[in-house]
Amino acid sequence: MTRPTPPTPFDVEVDQLVPRLMDGAHEMTPAFFEQLRAIAPTSIDGEDLAEHGRDWWPIAIGWAAAGQVPALAGVIVRPETAEQVAQVLQVCNDARVPVTPMAGRSGVCGGSIPLRGGVALDLCELNKVHEVDEISETVTVDAGMFGPDLEAHLAGVGPGYSVGHFPQSFDLSTVGGWLACRGAGQYSTRYGKIEDMVVTLTVALPDGRLIDTAGTAPRSATGPSLTQLFVGSEGTLGVITSATLKLHRKATAEARRVVSFATFDEGLEACRRILQRGATPAVLRLYDEIESKRSFEVDSNVLIVLDEADPHLLAATMAIVDEELSGATTEDLAHVDHWLGHRNNVSQLAPLWRNHVVVDTIEISGSWKDLSLTTQRLLTTLRETPGTMTASVHQSHAYADGACCYFTFVGRPTAQDGDNQLEAEANYYQRVWDAANACIISEGRAVSHHHGVGLHRAGALVASLGSAHGVLQQVKDALDPNGIMNPGKLGFSEVAQ
Repeated sequence: MTRPTPPTPFDVEVDQLVPRLMDGAHEMTPAFFEQLRAIAPTSIDGEDLAEHGRDWWPIAIGWAAAGQVPALAGVIVRPETAEQVAQVLQVCNDARVPVTPMAGRSGVCGGSIPLRGGVALDLCELNKVHEVDEISETVTVDAGMFGPDLEAHLAGVGPGYSVGHFPQSFDLSTVGGWLACRGAGQYSTRYGKIEDMVVTLTVALPDGRLIDTAGTAPRSATGPSLTQLFVGSEGTLGVITSATLKLHRKATAEARRVVSFATFDEGLEACRRILQRGATPAVLRLYDEIESKRSFEVDSNVLIVLDEADPHLLAATMAIVDEELSGATTEDLAHVDHWLGHRNNVSQLAPLWRNHVVVDTIEISGSWKDLSLTTQRLLTTLRETPGTMTASVHQSHAYADGACCYFTFVGRPTAQDGDNQLEAEANYYQRVWDAANACIISEGRAVSHHHGVGLHRAGALVASLGSAHGVLQQVKDALDPNGIMNPGKLGFSEVAQ
């Protein structure tokens, strides 16, 4: 069974770790601890608490090397059933103790950091497949199941199935995390994002109620979708304990293409034409010159195309692809194998941060109409931020109406004006993100396509949604009036004291 993977070791003993972001921690009584122990296994082990105090938020890697952890919960609770999750929430709600749901902790926005201490609700023990419906082609699975375990189970059923959700964090992440952050897999152009795959959810509410968000009938007209209310809520409204997801039979045919363009804009235009003709190749990834050189040793803008489907559907899709790419330069098909072999590799992230090189990614989504202009403006913003060494972009996910562009920035700030190196890096990191978010919001683009919001982008979400965020706050207040659920995330104001 897959388990969470830490991003980097701590460079001090856990009893010497300094919580960097906590603004006070909620005190818990011995009687409260006993209530939790009576429901599910608990832990107050120092190393355990330290690992549950962080996720894969890149800046926290630098903090770990400096003996810091983002935050520390007071206790870890590991429920094994949905009923236990509900009971834990009821006890915490009655006691006004904050709860931070988490599992793989693979997020890169601080979404699972227990900012106010309290209870770290570890859902990894909820890891069962409850049903595979081969007639309707759905699977009902616990939220704590990791991607590789789910896919291995499905591969052995009938003709072999797949959910089709393969994010870069696939080896590190769980079903609940995909849903909580509205994740996207690298094959999303064919299979959709996670919100397109989900049929219904079971959710534990803060007051201890367990609800099913919908029936299993497709395309029902039974009021607003409660399922979609909780998809993307990042544990702020309740805890997703299981989900029914759509399945796809394992593809029996595959095709690949690799071409390059003189400009990134030409590549974007080709992708738009392919999709708006109705073709949806699973992978349609376009890299700018910087990333093409770095990944493929090609001095132009490389487009990787990979599709898998029924042979008849595949032939139709690739016929459209070939027509729309007829004017591009053909490149080596081996680049697809290279991409497949390296697509989930995050091994360089920790060494770079430990060598005081600040690196992170920013993914946005926007309509085709202005996507090219937005891309150029954001690249300019990143490159003009003092301290930046380089900034690059690739299109990672594409749809008929627009696409996700995925930016990487690298900087190496130096300590100045009395700042130590750690604070210089934090200041640079914040400057880049503030400038980038201001640019994204001014352009009217989404501040996240699939990484989510968490703690890191909370202020940007409030600014981006404007008055609509106030409506979300009203929903939060109605479902979680005591403010116990994942404090500090999604820009919500807090109630819990």
